[in-house]
Amino acid sequence: MSYTINGTKITLTRGDSFYAEIGVKQGTQAYTPAQGDKIRFALKRDRMNVQRTDYVDATPLITKTIPNDTLLLHLEPEDTKSLGFGQYVYDIEIEFANGDVDTFINAAPFILAEEVY
Repeated sequence: MSYTINGTKITLTRGDSFYAEIGVKQGTQAYTPAQGDKIRFALKRDRMNVQRTDYVDATPLITKTIPNDTLLLHLEPEDTKSLGFGQYVYDIEIEFANGDVDTFINAAPFILAEEVY
């Protein structure tokens, strides 16, 4: 595979496909999303590599809704092929049907590695 996952750190070769099953927990128990829950992924530039004022209000470079039935995050080659190499950060959150939000992966490292081709 052209990617690795180590804890919450993701390393992906730029322009390659990515698939990862997302585990959602409520406390120590696995949580099965209910109807009306929404799970979202967002990728931004690493705040340590840009000026703080550039990062705070930055629009995510990639956003994806993760289907409740599969819990599969899928990044397509087009999602990353125009991005620069280096470190980014990502969040994954669940918005419950009642409006509560839990960002259960917060500012985790996402490395976009060089391809030779």
